[in-house]
Amino acid sequence: MHTPQIIDTFISYLRYEQGRSELTTGVYSRELKAFAGFITGDNPANRFDPLSVTTDDVRLWIDHLSRQGISRRTVRKKLSAVSSFYRFLIHRREATFNPVDDIAPARLEKKLPVYVRQDEMQEVIESLPAEAAPHSAFEKQRNALIVLMLYSTGMRRAELISLKDAAVDTARSELKVLGKRNKERIIPFGEELHQAIESYRRARSRCLGSQTPPEDFFVRPDGTPLYPMLVQRVVKEALTGHSNAARLSPHTLRHSFATDMLNNGAELTAVQQLMGHASLATTQMYTHITFRELLKNYRLAHPRAARNTNN
Repeated sequence: MHTPQIIDTFISYLRYEQGRSELTTGVYSRELKAFAGFITGDNPANRFDPLSVTTDDVRLWIDHLSRQGISRRTVRKKLSAVSSFYRFLIHRREATFNPVDDIAPARLEKKLPVYVRQDEMQEVIESLPAEAAPHSAFEKQRNALIVLMLYSTGMRRAELISLKDAAVDTARSELKVLGKRNKERIIPFGEELHQAIESYRRARSRCLGSQTPPEDFFVRPDGTPLYPMLVQRVVKEALTGHSNAARLSPHTLRHSFATDMLNNGAELTAVQQLMGHASLATTQMYTHITFRELLKNYRLAHPRAARNTNN
């Protein structure tokens, strides 16, 4: 089915006025196209008219998705895309009604973020290669820095890939990250990461054969930027054998950063700023992890915690 023009207009609004990423706008486009296909019966002869959609139509769509085995979490994401589309239409005064408004969202089981324990991360970092010899593999040193930087700063994978060389300032020990919706934030870093960055830059200059640094901070041996699956593989290889975490991914290192910051006394608002969370509620989920660790340690260490009260 050809995407209706109004959906294309909405996607352009998200991309150019809201500053949403290509990944986000791509997801919204697919979800809205699928929704329009359901409403029209995937018949190209039937024109999708968003103003004719009712709340009952949306309920039928939800039922259709559920019968396909789609999870409640995924259904909620799809509903969010449709609701955003109708809010856009209302804002433009092309609609007066959002058919999603009267849909009660399905309750979701709260899942705590997956993270790597601090002792496991220490083991991972100790296994990373240190200062590279002049003829050692550039990629090994780059990969080690990818892991260390993700854990030391809490950056998202996309933020690491788009990081510019000029944004990494070792003199001030800080870097500028362009986060979601093009919001810039400054993240400080310590001496360990400082030394690793300087070492990587020397190795990069040797590899590229140029004294002029590339625009992108992280590059491949031919000077081209990284891509998402490369970073995914680097992290998974580094963590494999060192952690029992359910997922070994760049986002797991982001969760580990926040968890360890809070476990070691950082204020919640400070972690929120470092992570680039728009809402403090998003950061607060990590306090549940820290309490879980506290409870675990209490039960392991306190002589009365494991006592069987039935005896």
